[in-house]
Amino acid sequence: MRIGELASVSGLTAKTIRFYEQAGLLPDPPRTPGGYRDYPPQSSTRLAFIRETQSAGLTLAEIRSILTLRDSGEAPCAHVTDLIQEHLGDIEARMAELRTTRAALRTLAERAATTNPSSCTGTDICRIIGAHIDDNEGLSVAE
Repeated sequence: MRIGELASVSGLTAKTIRFYEQAGLLPDPPRTPGGYRDYPPQSSTRLAFIRETQSAGLTLAEIRSILTLRDSGEAPCAHVTDLIQEHLGDIEARMAELRTTRAALRTLAERAATTNPSSCTGTDICRIIGAHIDDNEGLSVAE
């Protein structure tokens, strides 16, 4: 099938398909006598796999590593499991950081709600944020 048809079937643009080829995610298709790309039917399955793994947060390099294993005849299951566990760990760490940041922002929002803007005078940059700054210790709010 030609690139336009593959784009239609896969829900991707022709430009994206060409990018995946250049990135080594999609093998170069054979060419017709007229020089047009002639994609085999399994190309749409491969593109669906790429989209699904991207939506799960895997990088193009990680997806390429999975496809390389499969293309060499190996089952990539152990590698995929390791990647998933790594990403889950990263997500858990980011979620913990976001919870800490949310708590700090809630504290600042409460302080902002009770701060009179006319009290922001003198050497303070901002009484809402600077309320817990000690010149010798730095910030006591989550940095």
